[in-house]
Amino acid sequence: MMLTALPVDRVVQVRGGDPDRIALLAARGGPDLPAVLGHRLRAAHRVDGVVAAALDELETAATGLFPAWLPGAEHLDTPGGAGLAAVRALAAEHAARTVHFGPFLADLAAAALSGVPARRRFAVEIRARGLARAVADGLGRARLVLLIRLPDGLGAAGERAVVSGAEWLADRAGIGVWLCGAPLRTVDRLSVARLPSAPADAAIAPVAGRPHPRSASEAALEAALARHPWAAGRAWNQTYQSHALASPVRLDLLWRDERCVVEIDGPEHCRPERFEADRQRDVQLQLDGFAVLRFTNARVRHDVEAVVRQIGSFIHQRRHDHLRGHQP
Repeated sequence: MMLTALPVDRVVQVRGGDPDRIALLAARGGPDLPAVLGHRLRAAHRVDGVVAAALDELETAATGLFPAWLPGAEHLDTPGGAGLAAVRALAAEHAARTVHFGPFLADLAAAALSGVPARRRFAVEIRARGLARAVADGLGRARLVLLIRLPDGLGAAGERAVVSGAEWLADRAGIGVWLCGAPLRTVDRLSVARLPSAPADAAIAPVAGRPHPRSASEAALEAALARHPWAAGRAWNQTYQSHALASPVRLDLLWRDERCVVEIDGPEHCRPERFEADRQRDVQLQLDGFAVLRFTNARVRHDVEAVVRQIGSFIHQRRHDHLRGHQP
């Protein structure tokens, strides 16, 4: 079974797939896949506790994704002056054009801008659905799935609490909940989806720290960079996660200290769904303080030295800014 076949509106057990790989595959897929946020279960004594912990993490994710889910808010830097009034007005306008509930979205936007937790003045059902919509919007997807990793040894009461809490979230927040990790032993009312334990091309998957074994362009760029001392600190094919609940993404080439990401794109990135996914990913990286430099395979093959010069110019500028005490 592939990810596209998994339900996104109810609770299901997922077996055979590593949780991190599931999240990575969803993040690298097209917009037809949901946004997948990982949630590591800490305790499961009561249904309300399971729900509260999940909603708190969703709120953390929504705050971290701001302003990606509120068009126009990217121009507001601080809550000072008219900032809070402006962000509330933007939220009200956005809600009027969408399915969002305006008063909740305005509170959430004000909290994200100010860094002060939102006042809990709405029913938990409103909070659940509002947070789910904001996170899905922020990640550029139509639907949201919570991927819950179950620990060993939950016991019968713990399993009942988890499943009931997951069903509440699916129903009231309008999300899918995929349960992975330790299998359920005492609750049998959920359907089970099985995924292959590794992709068919695992032998040729990117290896962290090296160019992709099938990419002549990455190999050529690495050979050219290796001749320049300034290129020290680069790392190929690194996994990056914006925050604890965000879907991880694979970065072709990263200078972590300089906050610079280089992507080498093949022709498949010109397809509308891949172009849109790349755009959404670049926006999140930029919100996290990274610059993203994109080059096509053809450009690297045609003039790799020009590509190296452009990267080098940017890296030198970032290091110069650091020396002057400026943050990128």
